[in-house]
Amino acid sequence: MNCILVDDDVMSSNVMTHLMKSVGYLNLLKVCHDPFEAIEILKNEEIDLLFLDVEMPQMNGMELIKTLTARPLVILTTSHPEYAIEAFEYNIVDYLLKPVELPRFIKAVTKAKEIFDHAHDKLDSFFQDFIFIRKNSVLNKVHTHDILWIEALGDYVTIHTAEKNYTLHLTLKALERRLPPDRFIRVHRSFIIQLEHINTIDDSVISIQNKPIPVGALYRENFMKRLNMLY
Repeated sequence: MNCILVDDDVMSSNVMTHLMKSVGYLNLLKVCHDPFEAIEILKNEEIDLLFLDVEMPQMNGMELIKTLTARPLVILTTSHPEYAIEAFEYNIVDYLLKPVELPRFIKAVTKAKEIFDHAHDKLDSFFQDFIFIRKNSVLNKVHTHDILWIEALGDYVTIHTAEKNYTLHLTLKALERRLPPDRFIRVHRSFIIQLEHINTIDDSVISIQNKPIPVGALYRENFMKRLNMLY
């Protein structure tokens, strides 16, 4: 699950970061100390779970939630239990009191994972070594090992293979869930690549068959962890 943490307190955010990194299915993309930075990320990136501090200057957590038209799952953190009743009016997943300890944290993120998995069971059931793509009323069978990269273009995605390209009216996130996660990885808000087809990596640019593909700052750490590098 792609996550961001929003907390203006550095010590508290360090604790939460440590807790998140102890849970394998949480992929922390960004720690934001400024709520306005978080709003921009939430507008432009596909975030599954938001860890949100309630008390922040300029804009508190409740006010931030009100700005979002499409909202990820939310776990609130705060030092003040009196916010709990208001918080649950926003249908949040859970409400953690600081200082947050590991057993309570695990309980909250387990609940979030169960909600997330239930919502995407139908998509996850499509994991196979091939997909069918409709083109001109004909269903074309495409083996996933033939996919080089996938690029988002507005409300469409283009699947690039060595032989031909397919453009679909689909979100990148929805397609990502149908691909084997051991072979494919999101490297940018607009790109998914198949790891085995990488030719070179130069700084933050991947090359696949002479196509330069950028690695976004939010995805770089997770991408580097997946590489099998020898020094």
